[in-house]
Amino acid sequence: MQRCLELAQKAKGHTAPNPMVGAVLVYNGHIIGEGYHKQYGQAHAEVNCLTSVSETNRHLIPDSIMYVSLEPCAHYGKTPPCATRIVAEGIKKVVIANTDPFEKVSGRGLQILRDAGIAVDIDILDQEAAWVNRRFFTFHRHRRPYIILKWAQSPDGYIAPADSSRLQISNELSKRLVHKWRTEEAAIMIGTNTAINDNPQLTARLWAGKQPLRILLDRNLRVPSISNIYDTATNTWVINELKEERHDNIHFIKFNFDKNFLRSLSERLHKAGILSVIIEGGTQLLSSFIHEGLWDEARVFTGDISLQNGISAPSLQNGILSFDTQLENNTLKLFTNKNSGYRYLPGLEL
Repeated sequence: MQRCLELAQKAKGHTAPNPMVGAVLVYNGHIIGEGYHKQYGQAHAEVNCLTSVSETNRHLIPDSIMYVSLEPCAHYGKTPPCATRIVAEGIKKVVIANTDPFEKVSGRGLQILRDAGIAVDIDILDQEAAWVNRRFFTFHRHRRPYIILKWAQSPDGYIAPADSSRLQISNELSKRLVHKWRTEEAAIMIGTNTAINDNPQLTARLWAGKQPLRILLDRNLRVPSISNIYDTATNTWVINELKEERHDNIHFIKFNFDKNFLRSLSERLHKAGILSVIIEGGTQLLSSFIHEGLWDEARVFTGDISLQNGISAPSLQNGILSFDTQLENNTLKLFTNKNSGYRYLPGLEL
C-alpha cells in the first residue's frame, strides 16, 4: 500500500477534480503490475496497473491480490468503472486504503466487488492515504475546496513593513518551492491590497506544470487594469460587487461581500469544481479565513531579517505544528487545522 501512495503522488497537480490513486498487483509476494491515475480524463490506476502486466504474467492475474489506495470507481464517467474491470479479470482479493466519499462511488465499488465474491480488506494505511487525497476528501465531504494559507514572516512576527512596501522575506529556494506548490493547486487567491502593493503575477514561472486559476478579491475594482494579474498568462477571476462580464481569460464575477462572503465564495468554488485554493494574500485576507475557521493547512516561512515593526503576521487558531524544515536561511513550518481531521505523517509529501 505504501507503494500505491508513492505512485499516486506522481500525478500531483494533474488529476483534479479526480483523486490521486495508485494500484499494485501482487502474486505470491511479488509485484507483477503497477499503475496510477496520471491525468484527469485518462485511464485510472487500476486499469494502468492491469495493462502493465506482461504477457507472460497475465495468467497470474486471477490468483493475485490488487492493492489500491482508493475504492475502485463504480460509475461511467470519463472512463468505464474500475470495479467491473477487476471483476472481469477474475481477481480474488482487493486491499483498499480509503473508501471514496464521492456520492456516485461511495460504497458502490465495494459492493460490486463483494457481490462478485471478491474478498475485500479496507482501511490499510488509511490515515496516510487520506492525507494524500485530503483535497478530494474535503471537496466532497465539506463541499468546499481544501484551503491552504501561505505567508512569509520576519523572526519578530511581521509580514511586511509598516508602509506596506514590498519586501522579499523568503529566499530563492523558498520562492521556487512556492511556485511548485502553485502547480499542485487548482487556484490561487489574493486580495486588493496585495494586488496593489506587490503587483504579483501569481504564476508558476519557476516550476514546470499547469498554471492555477488566479482569483482576485477586489470589491470595488480598485486594482489598476495594467496590473500583472490582468495579463493573459492564465485564467483569472475578479470577484467584485460592481459588474459581471468576461474579457478573454478575465472573468469579472459580481458577488455580495456580506458577512457570509467567504463561505458563499467557498460554495461557488465548489460548484465550479475547484478542488483546492492556496491563499497568498496579506494579513487581512489570511486572518479572515482563520477567523471563519475556513482553512485546512498553513505553510509559514520565517526569514532571518527582523523588521522591528510593521504589519503583524496572521495569528493561527486551532493550528497544530505538523512539520518543519530548514531551507537555507529560511524555516518552513506546516500547520494543520486540528478540526480538519487530516494529519501529516512522516515520509509523506506536502
